[in-house]
Amino acid sequence: MADLATFAQVAQHQGFRQAARLSGQSASAMSEAVRRLEQQLGMRLLERTTRSVTPTQAGALLLTRLRPALGEVASALDVLNDLRGSPRGSLRLNVPVNAARFFLQPMLDQFLRTYPHIVVELVVDNNFVDIVASGCDAGIRYGERLEQDMIAVPIGPRTQRFTVAGAPAYLAQRGVPSHPRELLQHACLRGKFLSGAIPPWEFERDGERIDMDPAGPLIVTPTAMDVAVGMAIAGHGLVYLFEEWLQPYIDAGQLQPVLQDWVLPFPGPYLYYSGRRHLPAPLRAFIDFVQANFSYAGL
Repeated sequence: MADLATFAQVAQHQGFRQAARLSGQSASAMSEAVRRLEQQLGMRLLERTTRSVTPTQAGALLLTRLRPALGEVASALDVLNDLRGSPRGSLRLNVPVNAARFFLQPMLDQFLRTYPHIVVELVVDNNFVDIVASGCDAGIRYGERLEQDMIAVPIGPRTQRFTVAGAPAYLAQRGVPSHPRELLQHACLRGKFLSGAIPPWEFERDGERIDMDPAGPLIVTPTAMDVAVGMAIAGHGLVYLFEEWLQPYIDAGQLQPVLQDWVLPFPGPYLYYSGRRHLPAPLRAFIDFVQANFSYAGL
C-alpha cells in the first residue's frame, strides 16, 4: 500500500525530487519503492529520463483506478481530524496567477498562523483543470469556467477589471487610442494559455460590446505576464491586464491607461471543489476561515 501511494505521488508530481520534497521522504527511498512495486507487478510503471518522469500505459491505467482508492483511504484517515483540537494535513490548491499574486497571500498568511499543522501546496496554473484528477483539493477560477457539479464559494474581490496601458513615450509616438478598433493600428503585447488559446481583449460602453484580437511583437503565457508589462514600460506596445497588476506602474508614471471609458468590469473569482467526495478537514478549515475573515463586499 505504501509503495502504491509512493508511485501515485511520483506520477502526480512528474518527478522523484519534487515528490520527495513535498512528502518528506528521500528521492532514493521513493525510487526504490517504485522499483520494488514494478518488480512485484512484473511491468514498468514509469518512464524515466534525465528531465522527466511519466507513467507508461500500464502506469496510467493503474493510476486511474488507484487515485479514487487512495482518496478513500485519505478520507477515512481524515475522519480522525475531528478528534483533534486543530486539523492537520495537506491542502493542495490550483490557482490562477493573479490570485496567487494579489489576494491569496494575506489569506494564507493568517490561515497558516491559525492552523500551523496544515501544509498548503499551491499549483499556479491559469488553465482550467480537473482538480480531482490532478490531485488538488480545490481550485480558484472565474464563474464562466466552473463546471456545474462543482461547489463554488466566493473568494477575493467581487468585481475586477482589465485595463489597457502603454508607456507615455510609446503613446506620444503612436497616438492615444480613443476606440478599441484603433488597437489594430497599435503594437499589442498578448497573453496565451498553455492550451494555445489567445483570449481576446474585451470592451464595453453604453451597451456596445467589442472583442478585439490585435497583433503585436510579443505573446507570453500567464506566468510570464511580468515580461509583457516590462516590455510595455520599455515602449514596445500596449498591455491588457488586471487593473491591480498595472496600477503600481500607472501610479509611478511608467504606464498610462487608455480606453478607460471602455473598461469592462467582471465578477470576481470563486473557490471551487467537488461535492461528490468527503471534504478533507484542511479544506473545510480553509473554507470556513475565508468566509469568516475575508468577507468582501458583495459576498
